Amino acid sequence: MNTHFSCVGCGKCCTDHHVPLTLDEARLWAADGGNVIVLVEGFLGNGLGLPQQQREHAERRSAVVPSGNTEAFVAITFAAYNAGRCRNLDEDNLCRIYERRPLVCRIYPMEINPHIPLNPAAKDCPPESWEQGPALIVGGELMDLELAELIRRSRQADRDDVQTKETVCALLGIRTTALKGDGFTAYLPDMGAFAQALESAANQTPVASEWVFHVSGLDIAEQVLDAGARVATEVPANYAFISLRAA
Repeated sequence: MNTHFSCVGCGKCCTDHHVPLTLDEARLWAADGGNVIVLVEGFLGNGLGLPQQQREHAERRSAVVPSGNTEAFVAITFAAYNAGRCRNLDEDNLCRIYERRPLVCRIYPMEINPHIPLNPAAKDCPPESWEQGPALIVGGELMDLELAELIRRSRQADRDDVQTKETVCALLGIRTTALKGDGFTAYLPDMGAFAQALESAANQTPVASEWVFHVSGLDIAEQVLDAGARVATEVPANYAFISLRAA
């Protein structure tokens, strides 16, 4: 089945969505007065927390860090914090920074994760978005070569940035992750401290700090501990655990 798409300017994709940012985009977002949320999920070397078919993609975008007497893989996302309408959306649902909007905004409605197929029903766009416009996907193939290149750039930035992101987390005292599939840990750091950490991390040799896992229940905790990793015993500041079990 072929997929057509045309933006109708409803603004729904710019509302209540935390937009993943590259390091440079995160730096600009903070400099513009926006807030950046740090989202972390991880899995263990024995595969706990990770569907096998996603391993290569997940490893390439993760930092390898110590946890207890084993290694963990943590994926760190810096995202534009948008509770409600995006701060750059005007009263006519037009983007005030359209020419320098983040890569992920340019890629929408396509998915960055190669293991997640485009599903119009899972998007906020109204039905008319999918009833008109140019062909986006034909016979399972993405038709827009420029869009395909943006997706490639976004995935590559994800991989290139991960060690610096881990260093930024270390400088901010962020060392608690969720188990992939069980939830996310979410931090809202002070933006002054975040900007300083970004600047400092660029000039530092990465040194992995030990991470611990915040999990949703005792059953998950037992599996993490049995694998040799550490489980969180305290809650950091500016922090939330977002459980996927309740989703």
